[in-house]
Amino acid sequence: MPPEILEIGLAAFTTFFATIGPIDAAAIFAALTAGVPARQRRKTAFKSVSIAAIILMVFVLFGGDVLRYMGISMAALKTAGGILLLLVGIDMVLARSSGATSTTDIEAEEAHHRDDISVFPLATPLIAGPGTISAAVLLVAKTDGQVDLIAVVIAALLLTLLITLICFLMATQLHRLLGVTGLNVITRVVGVLLSALAVQFVFDGIESSGLLEPMTRSLLTDS
Repeated sequence: MPPEILEIGLAAFTTFFATIGPIDAAAIFAALTAGVPARQRRKTAFKSVSIAAIILMVFVLFGGDVLRYMGISMAALKTAGGILLLLVGIDMVLARSSGATSTTDIEAEEAHHRDDISVFPLATPLIAGPGTISAAVLLVAKTDGQVDLIAVVIAALLLTLLITLICFLMATQLHRLLGVTGLNVITRVVGVLLSALAVQFVFDGIESSGLLEPMTRSLLTDS
């Protein structure tokens, strides 16, 4: 396997796993569907993951076009997206909830009064939240339009969504097995990796913006 494909594949899977947070999402799913019949729980799990997949695939395939239409440069997206993902990573390391990857208290309260929670808050913002959407667009931008690398990003996204679905279907058993401590350990480890990737996105954004070129030329002239 070419190193470039392996690199983008690992980066994509780690980023999606961190921003979606299948295990944490499963814990929220279990809480929101407590007392719901097993058949309805399965239906809700499949529906929410399917809708989230459609949302994320739209941004994977057309996110770059939308940004160009709005006049947003890729350098700006890398920098802003990197900062957003860094904030998510910091929250994960500190084991605290983030509105970018989970529901807020108000959203959770509203969800308890809904008959169908598969679209809101499960599909979005729990699975396809701001952090995951930003990550999807950033990762595709990192491929420079290479079809094979874009396919790897899509494969990593679908794999993460499959893991999320499995976690939803086994939510109660998973939460009982890992407990709060186990969940926090996994969250913190993935948070560290996401923070490092986020900082790299910021570095890449600043470098591709050209902001450092005048400073570099000035230093070379002075020397």
